[in-house]
Order: sequence, then C-alpha cells, then structure tokens
Amino acid sequence: MTAAPLVEFVDVGFAYARAERDGRAFALDGVSFGIAAGEVFGVVGPNSAGKTTLLRLLTRVLAPARGAVLLDGRPVNTLGRSELARAVAVVPQDMPRPFPFTVEELALMGRYPHGPSRFFEDADDRAIAREAMAATDVVALAAQPFEALSGGERQRALLARALAQRPRLLVLDEPTAHLDLRYQAETAALLARLNRERGVTVLLVSHDLNLAAEACDRLLLLGAGRIARLGAPAEVLERETLEAVFGCPVVVDKHPVTGRPTVQLAWGGGVEGERNR
Repeated sequence: MTAAPLVEFVDVGFAYARAERDGRAFALDGVSFGIAAGEVFGVVGPNSAGKTTLLRLLTRVLAPARGAVLLDGRPVNTLGRSELARAVAVVPQDMPRPFPFTVEELALMGRYPHGPSRFFEDADDRAIAREAMAATDVVALAAQPFEALSGGERQRALLARALAQRPRLLVLDEPTAHLDLRYQAETAALLARLNRERGVTVLLVSHDLNLAAEACDRLLLLGAGRIARLGAPAEVLERETLEAVFGCPVVVDKHPVTGRPTVQLAWGGGVEGERNR
C-alpha cells in the first residue's frame, strides 16, 4: 500500500483473563497490519484465533492492552461513539430476538449516528435509507417485519442499515453463516458490487475460506492470536500453512473459472494421494 491505510493495527496486544467459552487463556500478541481505502480485506482463521477480538478492538468494544488501532491515522479510542459509527458500519450475523421492526425502520436506524440528538428522521434520512434499500434490493420488503424474512433477506436488510450510515468502512462478521449456496453467492456478488460502485472499504471476517478467496483482495490468516500469513489469497491459502494453523489435512486447488484458490478438507488418506501426484 502506497497511501496511508484507512485502518491500521500497530503492534496491538490484548488478553482476556479467560476465554469466553472454554476457559483457556487467550491473547493477541503483536498484531500489525493495514487496510487500504477501497480494499476488500478478509480475516480468516480457526475458532479462537482472534477474529472477533479484532472487530471488538476496531469498534471500541475492547481496548488494546498495548499498541494502537487507528482509523484514518487517529486512534479509535479518541473518537466519539457517533463519530466512529459514521465512519464504520458493522453488519452482524443476525439481530437479537425479538426484534419488532420493519425493514424500513431497520434501515432508518442507520441514520442515527448522523443525528443522535434528534428524535425523528428527516426527509434526507428517509431518502438515504430508501437508497440503501434499493442498493441491497429490499425496497419491496420495506413494510415486512424483519423477523418474517428469510436468512438471505435478513442479511440484505442488515446491509441496508449499514449502508444508510454512509460509512467509509463496512465490517461484515460471517455474512454468509447459515445461508444456503444461492444466498451465499448473492451476498458475495452484492459485496463486490458495493465495493466497485461505491468505493466502500470492506473488512470481511469469515470461516469460509473459499468465499474469502473469491471476494477479497488480501487475506489475514490468524492462528492463536498471531498473524500466520498476510497477503493475496494465493499467498495465504497455501497447504502447509493452512494445515499448521487449522491442524488438519487440506487440499488446495484453483477454481476452474476464476483461478482463485479453493480449499477442501482432505478426508481419510486423500491428502497423501494429492502429495504423491
């Protein structure tokens, strides 16, 4: 990257007293990387590698024990909550239940950081929310209750709310989790279009290595709180590295159409057959 990165982690360290699920100690140790403006940047790795912790540090849910997380050269801990929300929009996997709002009401929630002291949205807010719904193809669902939508429709509605924030950085946490193949493909195509047409920088966190390989310009592979590899998908999704990080045999090949790497679990003795070809 020649220009200053939009997002930068500088020697970031963080430790939980205990991991949230299994009671084991966990720490991020000396994590440094940058995300360029306009880039689609992916973070991948096994469970408990630190992917969610990175998002929490970026969005000020957590504070680093050392180092700094910068947005446009400014430490995120110096930004107000509304200021940060105007620059960074997070698309979660789903919303807590019950969530008794329509798709249009959800999209309008994205305008809150632009007028946190206002009680009601204005005409500009409604126009921007409508534009966001059009970009994600949910205008026809505007009056539908969010909870009545399918998984793919909910994901697009959540994207509409994020776009209504008019962010510089769009953060997606497992955007295709629990979606079938059709909706996975639609979500990946939508992200590519939003990045291309709007110039929105995208930070994608995913367990799906093949989605990340197809959608992202660069990947950051985390393992046990450290950077295992950083670079283009073909540089990161390399068999020996993946086997060391994930602790299981894999087969890495090339997609017949795009040429991007594809990763499959090698069942039984399959990996030995691949090695001996």
